[in-house]
Amino acid sequence: MQTHADADRPHDWDEASEVVSDAYFPHVLTPLSKGSNADHMVVNTVDLGPIRIARIGWGAEVSIETDHPGAYAINIPLGGRLESRTARDSVVSTPGLATVNPPDTPTLITRWSSACTIVGVRIDRDHLHRELGRVMARPDVRLPAQIDLRASAGAGWLRMVRAVHAEADDEGLWRNPIVAQQLSGALTSALVLAAIGEPDGDHQQIRPRIVTRVVDAVHADPSRAWTAADMADAAGVSVRRLQEGFREYVGMSPREYLNDVRLVRVNGELSDPGAVISVTEVAMKWGFTHTGRFAASYRRKYGESPSDTLRRT
Repeated sequence: MQTHADADRPHDWDEASEVVSDAYFPHVLTPLSKGSNADHMVVNTVDLGPIRIARIGWGAEVSIETDHPGAYAINIPLGGRLESRTARDSVVSTPGLATVNPPDTPTLITRWSSACTIVGVRIDRDHLHRELGRVMARPDVRLPAQIDLRASAGAGWLRMVRAVHAEADDEGLWRNPIVAQQLSGALTSALVLAAIGEPDGDHQQIRPRIVTRVVDAVHADPSRAWTAADMADAAGVSVRRLQEGFREYVGMSPREYLNDVRLVRVNGELSDPGAVISVTEVAMKWGFTHTGRFAASYRRKYGESPSDTLRRT
């Protein structure tokens, strides 16, 4: 666990921006209030490994540019108003609503009002994608641009987040990696259910262990040269029984599920603006050995070729 208290509050905007960049996400800060300074800035964080919870308030109206490298940002205003824009979505959040900023995506917070202090939850991209796959049994499910935290599931998740952040000073507890790992998993699973809801009604509740075992194994090592027999061995059943289970509870075959997980990992790397890579290298890294079939599958899923994604990045 790491915390950054606001006892040594900076007075200069450049210093304030550097503090928040270290605590949450790197960004470009533009103060919008004439003559304002950083005297009233508030920053406090608790680090749980794949999740970091931060309380941030600038004390003045500002604008922020960032691309949230490698992680999602769930920004929850405790007061005031937060206006954000990406290429796809424009979102205005006030208390009771949370803005979801996707990773590795240019985002402009056009207005962070002076009265707006947020609880921000930073979640590593791969950690959230693994939990989405585990909870929803689909590797391609994504969070919405905004989450309603006034309903019971959302309100419950927010209470969990605030309770964890409120105990940030108990360093003996949070420094325990077992505790941090368990909390990260619980917070992420609760977020998925709050944002998306219970998947597939009764099917999710009775999804058999044979499917869950293979879903977990695939997410843990998608680049492995999996065969149908390997997956069946991981589940402890026959190939036919495993295929029947996946068709019934996931809606696709184990092989199709594996390819979807691999495509998500490839897209994540091709969308990373800091990586210097080739499409072939990334495809091979994640287990695709036939470049033609890989390119066709990628285009069907994302509506563009992998080289187009790389060029756009």
